[in-house]
Amino acid sequence: MSKMRKKDRERDKIFALDVVDRCDYATLALTDTDNLPYCVPISIVREEYSIYFHCAKQGMKTDCLKYNPNVCISCVTDTFKPDYFFTTTFKSAIVKAVASEITDTAEMLRILKLLCLRHNPGNMAKFDAEIEKMFAATAVWRFDITEITGKERVMPPRE
Repeated sequence: MSKMRKKDRERDKIFALDVVDRCDYATLALTDTDNLPYCVPISIVREEYSIYFHCAKQGMKTDCLKYNPNVCISCVTDTFKPDYFFTTTFKSAIVKAVASEITDTAEMLRILKLLCLRHNPGNMAKFDAEIEKMFAATAVWRFDITEITGKERVMPPRE
């Protein structure tokens, strides 16, 4: 685990992986071709110690990932703002990873199906038609996790 300032909030790798699996979206932090920071929200799915997402074959994310494959991904779940504290509770995970583009057609299709099953399972009847329409312009990326940390801010007792 990394050097977390508030050790009482630090959680283990299993906790952090659960946050990755349950977050609605993640924020991907990258370095652009001028070595400047760039971050963007993405929809993800995880298998084992890899996280996947899709995007257009061309654009800022793709340029950044090809320039520097080292990324950081932030995931947050279970946020709550109580009306009697000036704070927020949460569960979070920070992931450091190395990106690689998936180019095998069968693997791309498998990951795209996993993404759709996670984020839009009620619409799978339209999956094949959408793939036929958009597949040629779609890139799929894998992030191999090199480090993951979990953190939780729980509600303090009400006084």
